[in-house]
Amino acid sequence: MELLVVAQLFFRYGAMNSGKSIEILKVAHNYEEQQKKVMLLTSAVDNREKIGEIASRIGLKRQAQPIFEQTNIFEMAAQSSQKLACILVDEAQFLKKQHVIELARIVDELKIPVMTFGLKNDFRNELFEGSKYLLLYADKIEEMKTICWFCNKKAIMNLRIDNGRPVYSGEQIKIGGNESYYPVCRRHYLHPVLKETRN
Repeated sequence: MELLVVAQLFFRYGAMNSGKSIEILKVAHNYEEQQKKVMLLTSAVDNREKIGEIASRIGLKRQAQPIFEQTNIFEMAAQSSQKLACILVDEAQFLKKQHVIELARIVDELKIPVMTFGLKNDFRNELFEGSKYLLLYADKIEEMKTICWFCNKKAIMNLRIDNGRPVYSGEQIKIGGNESYYPVCRRHYLHPVLKETRN
């Protein structure tokens, strides 16, 4: 009897430093090793390296198609010249609502699995737009775990740092890495142990 594989929309989220980008590169490699075509996408908002590049903290990089606000992901997938085995999306927190709906349509209408990777909450502990709608629309949601910058508890929040001090208000999006954000547990989100703030 033939096994029926149903396409699904996946959302894998985690705090900063939880290995999301390295995981997406690994998944792409595994598909391609089996001669299966994947479409790699990433938000154009993230320009830490350069627009349209997925870069992990351990140094692996790969070109991807950038998603701009006006990008129609459904049309990109539908017009692909090759049969797609999977669509992989990095920095999914920066997606707009319409992008998430387009990803759901890809799964439901084109029968292509979609795996998205991103942050859930911002430095103010508010949901990003993309994360909010992925939590609503995704068939499967999985947390990628990492530990707090200051202790061995699980990190569930992202602490923004500016000039050695914690920041709890301001613009939602400020692109940065370890110089600007720490993955932290709830306790150390509210009481970070920073050199400049120690008594």
